Amino acid sequence: MNEDTRSLHPEQPPAVGPRPEARGDPAPLGLAGFALTTLMLSIVNTDLLKEAGAIVPVLGLAAFYGGVAQFAAGLFEFRRGNTFGATTFCSYGAFWLSYWWIAPRLAFAGNTHNALGLFLLGWAIFTAFMAVAALRVNLGVLAMLALLTLTYLFLAIGAFQTGPQPHAMTQVGGWFGILTGLAAWYTAAATMINDTHRRTLLPVGERRPGVARPAGDERPA
Repeated sequence: MNEDTRSLHPEQPPAVGPRPEARGDPAPLGLAGFALTTLMLSIVNTDLLKEAGAIVPVLGLAAFYGGVAQFAAGLFEFRRGNTFGATTFCSYGAFWLSYWWIAPRLAFAGNTHNALGLFLLGWAIFTAFMAVAALRVNLGVLAMLALLTLTYLFLAIGAFQTGPQPHAMTQVGGWFGILTGLAAWYTAAATMINDTHRRTLLPVGERRPGVARPAGDERPA
């Protein structure tokens, strides 16, 4: 149909195919929200910050950045067909939201050492099998989840101990948490910078051949 014919029938759209839907990558948002919140809490767990109100900024991050923002990133990963990313971000977003709700109540709940230890141990088990899945993602995510598994494990051991002061294992967990947050932050930065520059400036380790890709991703392995 030529231009003159279309002007006689404006209600008839031009014969062109639908434009492909542009979708951004939610992974840098999810990783950054997880990284900063983990770093802040881990610094508190190491007892490097001795301020009585140090937990207040952590709770703010846990609610909005590590929690809501990361959970939203997980929902967008579902839309992209990325089961691993969706499960990871939604799960840890839910963890931070649950931490935001639990932490202020611990001081008034009496003895909760065993319950808190079980809570953290459950997350250690979940993170361990997510780390196995990450073997087919990239080395940055694998390092983050392997370190996070150790973080949860040491925090769980520390939580099972009773006493007025944080247990030494809790402090060890805090140091592993700092390493976890740094690994997540690097992976977030690499994903963001490589995407905006359209080339690899910060390597994260290539995914292994044969890995399942998100729906619509037709790039070569």
